[in-house]
Amino acid sequence: MTEQYVRDLQEVDETQVAVVGGKGAHLGGLSRIEGIGVPAGFCVTTDAFRRIMAEAPSIDGRLDQLSRLNPDDREAIRTLSAEIRRTIEGIAIPGDLAAAITRALARLGEQGACAVRSSATAEDLPTASFAGQQDTYLNVVGPTAILQHVSRCWASLFTERAVTYRRRNGIDHLTVHMAVVVQQMVLPHAAGILFTADPVTGNRKVATVDAGFGLGEALVSGLVNPDVFKVREGEIVAKAIAAKQRAIHALPAGGTQEVAIDSQRQEQPALTDAQVVRLVQLGRRIEAHFGRPQDIEWCLVDGGFQIVQSRPITTLFPVPETGDQENHVYVSVGHGQMMTDPMKPLGLSMWQLTAMVPMHEAGGRLFVDVTRRLASPASRAGLLDVMGKGDPLTRDALETVLDRDDFVPSLPDADPGGPPGRGASAPIETDPAIVTELIERSQVSIAALESDIRTKTGPALFDFLLEAFQEHKRVLGEPLNLQAIMAGMDATWWLNDKLREWLGEKNAADTLTLSAPDNVTSEMGLALLDVADVIRPQPEVVAFLQGVEDEDFLDELAKLAGGTEARDAIEAYLDRYGMRCVGEIDITRPRWRERPTTLVPVILDNVRNFEPGAAERRFEQGRQKAQKKEQDVLSRLRALPDGDRKADETKRMIDRVRTFIGYREYPKYGIVSRYFVYKQALLEEAERLVQADVLPEKEDIFYLTFQELHDVVRSNQVDDRLIQQRKDAFRSYHALTPPRVLTSDGEAVTGAYRRDDVPAGALIGLPVSAGTIEGRARVILDMAKADLEAGDILVTPFTDPSWSPLFVGIAGLVTEVGGLMTHGAVIAREYGLPAVVGVEQATRLIRDGQRIRVHGTDGYVEILP
Repeated sequence: MTEQYVRDLQEVDETQVAVVGGKGAHLGGLSRIEGIGVPAGFCVTTDAFRRIMAEAPSIDGRLDQLSRLNPDDREAIRTLSAEIRRTIEGIAIPGDLAAAITRALARLGEQGACAVRSSATAEDLPTASFAGQQDTYLNVVGPTAILQHVSRCWASLFTERAVTYRRRNGIDHLTVHMAVVVQQMVLPHAAGILFTADPVTGNRKVATVDAGFGLGEALVSGLVNPDVFKVREGEIVAKAIAAKQRAIHALPAGGTQEVAIDSQRQEQPALTDAQVVRLVQLGRRIEAHFGRPQDIEWCLVDGGFQIVQSRPITTLFPVPETGDQENHVYVSVGHGQMMTDPMKPLGLSMWQLTAMVPMHEAGGRLFVDVTRRLASPASRAGLLDVMGKGDPLTRDALETVLDRDDFVPSLPDADPGGPPGRGASAPIETDPAIVTELIERSQVSIAALESDIRTKTGPALFDFLLEAFQEHKRVLGEPLNLQAIMAGMDATWWLNDKLREWLGEKNAADTLTLSAPDNVTSEMGLALLDVADVIRPQPEVVAFLQGVEDEDFLDELAKLAGGTEARDAIEAYLDRYGMRCVGEIDITRPRWRERPTTLVPVILDNVRNFEPGAAERRFEQGRQKAQKKEQDVLSRLRALPDGDRKADETKRMIDRVRTFIGYREYPKYGIVSRYFVYKQALLEEAERLVQADVLPEKEDIFYLTFQELHDVVRSNQVDDRLIQQRKDAFRSYHALTPPRVLTSDGEAVTGAYRRDDVPAGALIGLPVSAGTIEGRARVILDMAKADLEAGDILVTPFTDPSWSPLFVGIAGLVTEVGGLMTHGAVIAREYGLPAVVGVEQATRLIRDGQRIRVHGTDGYVEILP
């Protein structure tokens, strides 16, 4: 039975991760690929590790303790993990296990030098590489030393960095086991890393080779700068030869040593061009075998390549599947919808089924294929114009792709294959009754949906929903709806362009749109101030809310003095706005009605930071400011040559923008209202599946697409493994940053601001709401954890309408994602908050609590000393 403890590399492949760990399984798979050289070796299996762990029963208790520690408690993790490692290294390897390892060593050549390498069952996975988390020992000589280093590898499962990495990736320590790979040591002339996709841009057609002299550890440890070669379709397209002053070599008695490189050799390339091209060909063969881009460690020995490791590159953003070999250009939907987090499968498919254009999924996000619209000169201009007005970075990224003459094909002007661009719809009268009518139509349609869906269950519910999605799209696509949205946006752009030309005013529309009527999102923020007014005079209610944790707290409120009024105020607010939440385009996200505790911190901030009647005062102040600005602009225009005409045109446009700009927010409110109706019906269906023992819990339906859920309801059967795979994939997608523009080559194109009018060191963004404000930055990633004081500046990745209640209490806004007409920008203008959006990496570059100055008119942020 001792052979269960040792397996030759030639005997294993990538299906045997549970037996030989990720590294061992990949090396076994590599050794089976024709033409790929892998140093001979064997794996000490996870059975051996379990046997060792069983020798020390005290470890189980410590692992329990470890799994309960906070991942940020570094001191406790360091102490406990060191104790576990010492215990494992102190365990004598049982005789039969030691004998099995020694026999395998004899087959390799007993006194030969070996590399002894950790191979955990949770590493080199498609979703988490665990690169560098466990230990590797090079040039270990003799059976005694090798057995000692096998023990060290077992113990390295519990290094502080490995423990923390597992906690952050949601992996249970008790489920991870350690195998050990023992291989003949190769003494290379050169070594390095090959990425079969460009790790910086993501381009799958460009391979990158890093190369240095001696052992690859010099590169991995950062001791030397490598030579870097980029290869595309068999040709070197870029290379940079570094001055390589040091190398790591193996010592005859064991171990390694850092040595200086002869000055004549330092500037020599570690590989010839022909060797680089040959290495990339080997890399492509390995990539084809594993079915995804690889990060490969290689050695050059006697003129041939030996591969010592290959793992998936886990940082690449996936490419939408098309089934063809054509070039495609995709634009991120999340950047336009202010929600760049990953969505669960039900959320993705529901958005796809109700969207006005086809959408493609990748990495838990949605993208629109704009290739046809870019290919035709007429539709290209319209697309770039709309994109540029929304988000200059997206436009710049698209232009970057267009500059590569050969990527986007040129087509004759034909069907642009997408929604009409700006100005495509006929103009409408400036008549507030149009907005009233549109809102009424939407409310009638939603009321009919709520009424009709009540009687639908089982497969009939899904047939009904497919019809409801058509009505959903009909309401959204109604010409009058699109005309009203465009009228407000066009008038904003007209005012900004003309008043800059005539009066030298930047972003004049920002003030002219303050407190515009019929804006359901800004009303939502002000309405929560009114809720605070009801609660403020009731000390018992305030004290109770400060300790609220359970979602049924509204029932408890009625028992307190003043609690009934407080409950009624919150309930009335939830009746109107309870379908909203952060990331609301994903139907699976918990709504405020489902999780009302989300609103409690914001209500308490409003109680603390505002006086009674603040909502009405805020709205009235904004309205008067806008009126004053209008009078000022018109009187200055009349003093110009041809001033009466300019003033009359401007007055017409001001009336137009104030009539329609508030409605810009309503269609999203309508969509989300429908979504909540759909969701409640689907969760009732899920409850039936739980009662019938088809599903363990209701929320499991979130990991199925709409069609898959339909099938489950029809058949009363579900694939549990599929749901688990989807959960694992969804967790992994959080680590990916979606690009604004993505090509079918996998290249993530970020775009840049082409500006030289900002101070050195300032963070550049898009000016969306005028004014300059200085204050304390509050970097907030989760609205439910917001703790804001008056005068604070909110810094966050993105804001959708659900963040609006926070806007009433802040002095300025900075986001990483956004455009001139996205929700955060519209509401910032409504409330008169200086705002800059589209600031790349704002939440990393600005620290919580730092003082910053937001230049909302000029579009940049300064970090103050």
